[in-house]
Formats: sequence, C-alpha cells, structure tokens
Amino acid sequence: MKEDRLIRTEPLTGAAFAPFGDVLEATGPADKIINQGRCGRFHDRAQLAFADGRAGISLFQAEPRDLPLGLDMMERHPEGSQAFLPMSADPFLVIVAEDAGARPGTPRAFLTQPGQGVNYHRGTWHGVLTPLHPPGLFAVVDRIGAGANLEEFWFDEPYTVDASP
Repeated sequence: MKEDRLIRTEPLTGAAFAPFGDVLEATGPADKIINQGRCGRFHDRAQLAFADGRAGISLFQAEPRDLPLGLDMMERHPEGSQAFLPMSADPFLVIVAEDAGARPGTPRAFLTQPGQGVNYHRGTWHGVLTPLHPPGLFAVVDRIGAGANLEEFWFDEPYTVDASP
C-alpha cells in the first residue's frame, strides 16, 4: 500500500469537522432547560440547507464494516445537507473531503465517539455510511424532493482508511 494513499482516522471534533459540516452532540451545559426543569435542550446544532424540496427523516440500516477499509468512491448531495444520527451508542466512521474542482480532494477520516452524529453541509464530498458495529441503524435528515441530488466520484486508485496508530 502506498503511504500517500493511507488515511488515518482522527477524533471527531467540531473544530476539525467545521469545513465539512456540524458535529451533533450534547456536550457542555444545555442551551435551555425545558419540561419542568427535567430536560436540557441543545438548541439549533445543525445548519440544514436545501435548494428546494423539504426536510425529511428516513431510517438507514447499514452493514458494519471493518478497518482497514478500502475507499474507492465518495459522493455529495448538491441540493441539500444530510444529517446522520446514530440510533445506538456505537462509534462510526466519517470520511469527508474538500472540493478540488468538481472532485474530492484528499480525504480525511474521523472516528465518532458514542453519542455523536454529523450533518454534512450541502455539496460536501463524503464517504458512504460506515458503521463499525451492529446494528448500523441511523436516523437521517435530508432533502426530499424531485431531481438529481447525488454525485459520485470513483478514484482511479483507492485509498486505505485505518485507525490511528
């Protein structure tokens, strides 16, 4: 394996992920206390953006994958943002890349902590949903509407994603 095709995972933090989207997590003090003082609301944590259509919530169940992982394709959604909210406390792999002239640049791989989700900004190149443990069940908030909202890019030579040493 070529060293320039090896991508090491890094922890998912809001600062590191900011160019690609929002990290969804309930950390720090709640923004509001509601429900008779028994519930903390972490308010407005993602920027949903749609060219047209509407926001919808779907459920995805993906097969778990193992590391190292071969990365041969990335995708993006030019018409809307896409949020992934795990329905279990298991970490999952998040792969993103900046745009490099209508194709993904060098990918970055993030490993979530239990309780974290992500919201990809509209048009962000990302890998496919990659749970690392069963059940691989996610609530997904994204654009529901007419027209194409998927672009795929296949690499001539795949990358390998592996855990940080």
